[in-house]
Amino acid sequence: MITGELKSKVDRLWTSFWNNGISNPLSVIEQISYLLFIKRLDDLELVKEKRAQRLGGGVKDAMFPADKQQCRWSHFKNLNDAEAMLAIVRDEAFPFIKQLGGTDGTSAYAKHMQDAVFMIPSAALLDSVVHQIDNIPMEDRDTKGDLYEYMLSKLSTAGTNGQFRTPRHIIKLMVDLTAPKPMDLICDPACGTAGFLVAAAEYLRDLKDEDGNQVINAPGNLEHYQSEMFHGFDFDATMLRIGSMNLMLHGIESPKIEARDSLSEDHAGVEEAFTLVLANPPFKGSIEKSTIAKDLTQMIKTTKTELLFIALFLRLLKKGGRAAAIVPDGVLFGSSKAHQGMRKSLVEEHKLDGVIAMPSGVFKPYAGVSTAIVLFTKVGVKSGGTDFVWFYDMQADGFSLDDKRQSIEENDIPDILARWQARDAAKDTDRKDRAFFVPREEIKANGYDLSISRYKEIEYEEVEYDPPRVILQKLRSLEDEIRGDLDVLEGLLR
Repeated sequence: MITGELKSKVDRLWTSFWNNGISNPLSVIEQISYLLFIKRLDDLELVKEKRAQRLGGGVKDAMFPADKQQCRWSHFKNLNDAEAMLAIVRDEAFPFIKQLGGTDGTSAYAKHMQDAVFMIPSAALLDSVVHQIDNIPMEDRDTKGDLYEYMLSKLSTAGTNGQFRTPRHIIKLMVDLTAPKPMDLICDPACGTAGFLVAAAEYLRDLKDEDGNQVINAPGNLEHYQSEMFHGFDFDATMLRIGSMNLMLHGIESPKIEARDSLSEDHAGVEEAFTLVLANPPFKGSIEKSTIAKDLTQMIKTTKTELLFIALFLRLLKKGGRAAAIVPDGVLFGSSKAHQGMRKSLVEEHKLDGVIAMPSGVFKPYAGVSTAIVLFTKVGVKSGGTDFVWFYDMQADGFSLDDKRQSIEENDIPDILARWQARDAAKDTDRKDRAFFVPREEIKANGYDLSISRYKEIEYEEVEYDPPRVILQKLRSLEDEIRGDLDVLEGLLR
């Protein structure tokens, strides 16, 4: 999370837009995103140019052709004429980034950018914003992510319709738990700004083989990574644009980001298409029954989105595919027939790998909802079934659990990853520990209740008290002291 001077710089940038008539938070984020995208393209080009100078020869895969050099951030930011800067950015640089995915409108990025509008109205505002952005240090990728997350927190719609921004360290935890593979087909059916897909891309970028070589560069892997691996669905046009730009900046040349209302009948055709689903879908209670995809209602009779999304994940996954998703606590212990039926399906028909209970402060300051991470593998009715479920009771995530969310030493995430990788149903049986296994038969006997409190044993510390006579004597001594003090005060009043 960003604090101090960097936070103040972002706040001043935000205020500049508001003072010049752009008051819709989503519009502000979108305009800043365009400028950040232009700047990032130029930063990548500068790296290529430095490499070419060092090694000799020309720039490989240059982003800016000779006739588009004026569109580069490093060019127009140094112009002394604000009106000239506005003309270049509005009439050349912005149309340039709109056409990056192709001019025929066939690529997902090009489709999302068709309706993009450059809204900065004055040269003075653009000049101010460009120089403010240029003074924000964004060399570190974590800083860029924190900056973006902080901007998203300013959305007036954040928290409505169940849309909570997922903290980046929780996203990374879920990616690490599922360990994406080079030929995976990865989907987030409620992708927003594509945070899960970006984290998966970074995980694979860092993945090395036994000889220390990047796995992503192996024959066939890079092409799959750049064009076929990443899929995201959302129905918000602005988020689709932001998500597409986000993935392209992370080296994904053709991300499959599509406009879909994932639960609707209009988009019910996608099934058994992916090997990994990562998601924190919006949980907004109930939706209109007539709009729900019929194949989902056949799996589960409900209008509650938190249950429908789990059914959706199962529909989207290929057999053997795995998922990590954030769910509200009610999914784990809800007593309705639909709740119990969905949990039974995960346990009996598929392989429920793990449940990680998270503290309620994880989503603060945007929401105080209690949540958990569920990890499962789609198996199939005939060969399915869970033998044991791994539970972990997360107490701390490295940040304070109040609205400030300041960094603290207590952090269970490294322990979660270590325990997950070394988990052993025969050994992890201590119910007083943070991590333990529970057999399927016990879960079944408890109505498929998956709340950790149902199985965890709390170890109470024995407290020794003084004998009653000693306690009474102490009370009398205290009363004598009080009487003595009252006598002194009474004496002072005479």
